[in-house]
Amino acid sequence: MMTPSKINFADKFSKLPDEDYSMRIVAKMNNYEFKIVKFKGEFVWHSHTDTDETFIILKGKMLMHLRDKIVELTDGEMIVIPKGVEHKPASEEGYEVLLIEPEGVHNTGNAESKMTINKPEWI
Repeated sequence: MMTPSKINFADKFSKLPDEDYSMRIVAKMNNYEFKIVKFKGEFVWHSHTDTDETFIILKGKMLMHLRDKIVELTDGEMIVIPKGVEHKPASEEGYEVLLIEPEGVHNTGNAESKMTINKPEWI
């Protein structure tokens, strides 16, 4: 059984590697993982055939590219990407996001790339 304890996002983000893209798990609830993601640049087009994905922007600006539009998100905003919808996060200046998705979901969904993380680490 997991012991309840608080999670400080600033502390967790400070422990991420100094790279343009890094992701770590910070909590789990039932079969859902809460992941922190720091990203700067262009991600890959991908979709998740079996699950929705929630992005909560904690800091910075994300451009969520969808096939028919681009949604701009900043601090305190969120977006839910429905299963099967192709998307590509991007950011020129970078962002910090809380990502919520079921355990075992690959970050690049149906696409394989150098950004694919098969088993994210805990932080």
